Amino acid sequence: MIYWELFLAFFIPNIIGYGGGPAIIPLIEAEVVGRYGWMTSQGFAETLALGNALPSPIATKMAGYVGYDVAGVGGAVVAVCATVIPSLLLMLGALGLLYRHRDSPRVKRMSQWVRPVIAIMMAWLTLGFFLESITTSGALHTVVLGVIAAIALVRFNTHPAFVVIGALIYGGLFLG
Repeated sequence: MIYWELFLAFFIPNIIGYGGGPAIIPLIEAEVVGRYGWMTSQGFAETLALGNALPSPIATKMAGYVGYDVAGVGGAVVAVCATVIPSLLLMLGALGLLYRHRDSPRVKRMSQWVRPVIAIMMAWLTLGFFLESITTSGALHTVVLGVIAAIALVRFNTHPAFVVIGALIYGGLFLG
C-alpha cells in the first residue's frame, strides 16, 4: 500500500503540473506534507533547500529522497518513476501535436495564462515557508537570513548553493 501511495503522491502532481520541477513543488508539498504527513513543513523546506543546491532536476531529487525516507530503495524507485513517467508520456503523446501547432495563437495564449498560476503557487509555497520559519526559528532569525540571502543573491549574484550553505552554517551556529 505504501508504494501505491508514494506513486500517487508523485504521479498526480507531475501529471497535472505544468512548468517543470519548481512549478510542481507546491503540489508535491501538498501531497507529502498535507495529505500523507510523511514530512513536516520544516523538513520539506530543508529538503527543498538542499535539493536546490545540488545538480539535476529538483522534482526527481525530491521524489528520490522522500521515497527513500518513506519506504527505502523500493520507495525511491517508485517515487522517481512516478515523477518521470508523466513527463515522458505527455512528451511522447503531445510532441507531434504541439510541434504542428507551435505558431498557433491559441497555444501561445494558453502558455501565457499558465505562467501567472505558477507564479501564484510559488508565492503561496514561499509564504508557507516564511510563516513556518517565523514559528520555528523566530522573526529575527528569519528576517536576518532573508535579508542576507536576498542581498547575496541579487546584489552580489552569489550562487544559490553558497547561500544555502551559509544559511546552514548560520543555523548551526545560532539556532543549533
